Amino acid sequence: MNSSPPRPASWTRTLAGAILLASSLQAFAAASEYAAPAGPSQALRATHQRLSDKLGRSSFGRPVQLDSRETPGGLEGDIYAVIEHPLPEVRAAFTGSAHWCELLTLHINNRRCRVSTTPQGRETLTLYVVRRYDKPVDQAFELPFAYRVASATPEYLSVELSAASGPLGTSNYRVTLEAVALDERKSFVHFSYSYDHNMMVRLATQAYLATFGRDKVGFTEVGKTADGKPEYIGGLRGLVERNAMRYFLTLDAYLSTDAADAAERRQRHWFAGAEQYPRQLHEVDLETYLALKREDRQRDGGTGAPSSR
Repeated sequence: MNSSPPRPASWTRTLAGAILLASSLQAFAAASEYAAPAGPSQALRATHQRLSDKLGRSSFGRPVQLDSRETPGGLEGDIYAVIEHPLPEVRAAFTGSAHWCELLTLHINNRRCRVSTTPQGRETLTLYVVRRYDKPVDQAFELPFAYRVASATPEYLSVELSAASGPLGTSNYRVTLEAVALDERKSFVHFSYSYDHNMMVRLATQAYLATFGRDKVGFTEVGKTADGKPEYIGGLRGLVERNAMRYFLTLDAYLSTDAADAAERRQRHWFAGAEQYPRQLHEVDLETYLALKREDRQRDGGTGAPSSR
């Protein structure tokens, strides 16, 4: 009988290593195939970790981070914040289109909000927005938002509002709130506000901001003035930062004030929040603001957010 010559020891070790490597790769591939991808709650927690340093030394006097950018077709503002409210409280406050109507009308330019349901069962809220706070309601433009709770679990909340078209050449409005529990007392929230605009609107807005609106600024520091004071971003990014902060403050006022205290206490809370940043957000005195909102409540039957269900 012929016998094969013995294999060299080095060849045997190489073969064994190749077999072991192939087995390891197969096991890794199988594990990867069935591993669940990171969900939105994990992604938001990762964002909290990434922003922890910025949140800890925020210039807002509380753990808040504001980012803005010009997108290819429009503008986007994002606010991240740690809030002293447990997630169940956040979920209860921001689940329901009627709640959103109540909080959105705290914004000085939002004069009315109506809730309705489509024949397909989808919730819609229509916001009536004036270009300037002192304009009459009959000059307001309508902004119909589709309302959707994308996720509501014990650990994570995501609410989305979207409007395909808006006034004056604007479109694709997107308002998103997501929140994740940090512990039994605190939550981390992300609020996003964005929209698209056509080139004509973009140029007209830039022209206004370069002339009549040249003193309007946002919150991002871009340098220092000659006397050492912060110099803030202006232009289109300043515009979206101001509006994103105004809307974030509506969320804060709605969440921080007991419903039993009714509308005026929430309005006072919103106004006080805005007045913390007079350089960016001051427009009127408190009595003028309250008078406008009182007029809105009286016109709409005392709620400011009538329903057409």
